[in-house]
Amino acid sequence: MAIPANIDFSANERFKAGFDSWFWVSMMAAVLIHFATFALWPELTADNIAIDRTELTSVDMIPEIDIPPAPPRLARPALPIVGDVDIAEDVTIASTDWKDHPVDELPPPPPDVDQRITAQASNITPFTLPPAVLNSDEVVRAMRREYPSVLRNAGIGGNVRVIFSIDEEGRVLDTELEESSGYESLDAAALAVADVIEFSPAMNRDQKVAVRVVFPIVFKVDDLRQ
Repeated sequence: MAIPANIDFSANERFKAGFDSWFWVSMMAAVLIHFATFALWPELTADNIAIDRTELTSVDMIPEIDIPPAPPRLARPALPIVGDVDIAEDVTIASTDWKDHPVDELPPPPPDVDQRITAQASNITPFTLPPAVLNSDEVVRAMRREYPSVLRNAGIGGNVRVIFSIDEEGRVLDTELEESSGYESLDAAALAVADVIEFSPAMNRDQKVAVRVVFPIVFKVDDLRQ
């Protein structure tokens, strides 16, 4: 198709119009260059990049493991059986007389013992049977009587620990406060109750001994409610 000469085309339109000619010219030039290159320089070849797979590594197989059989089941333990045994009801334990088995005099403490510990130990009287309260009912009545009414009505109680010095016959020689309840009126009530308590003598084997013991006097509203 003829293009009129009087029409003005832009540069882009002129390039598009001549594209077919330039395309085929460039394709022919590229083919000629390739043939000329291989014809003039036949030694131009690509490097061999293949991987050699001829070497094989042998691996020893793990030997088979013989699994031993399971152990035999354990037998259940036999249940205990209570046998019929005749036990006499009048069996008694013979009384022990310490006179037949006297205790020799104890040796003195070693010289490296702390003298303070020795002094404290000298004030402690050993006993095998502690003193027991003999008049529990009277003690309960005294606690009800001495319980401060202000603390009782407020539901306040307390635990007072009192030290009793008791002679060989169980008589109370002295009382003193060992631990306070936190209320002076309750502590005074506990010391008043302590004057009423009667004890049995403390025993060290077969001997009556004088001791110092601590007894708690506990005030509770529920326990002393009339």
